[in-house]
Amino acid sequence: EVQLVESGGGLVQAGGSLRLACTASGFSFDNYAVGWFRRAPGKEREGVACILTSDGSTHYADSVEGRFTVFRGNAKNTVYLQMNSLRPEDTAVYFCAVDVLCSFVVAPDMPLITKGPGTQVTVSS
Repeated sequence: EVQLVESGGGLVQAGGSLRLACTASGFSFDNYAVGWFRRAPGKEREGVACILTSDGSTHYADSVEGRFTVFRGNAKNTVYLQMNSLRPEDTAVYFCAVDVLCSFVVAPDMPLITKGPGTQVTVSS
């Protein structure tokens, strides 16, 4: 069974850091785009970050550029999102996503191959 599971969400004060993990089971991340999008209450889905596993290139939303880093772990079935300098506006449910390309970072409405159930990130002011 193909499955994605996110972990690492929680409550943090503004300026703090969190690291999210996305772990795949039933398939390999090789040659896919793996990344994150988020959905805040009452807002549209927003692409956050993505890594293209074929060449390691990364893509970020302007809102997180310089603060968030997406990378693949030594265990090749895990991708991480390191979030630093968190702001209250980063509060959302964060979802791991897999697709062919990282287009979903800039085109949040496009369909995805699969996604995880999400993990809540809350940043207090």
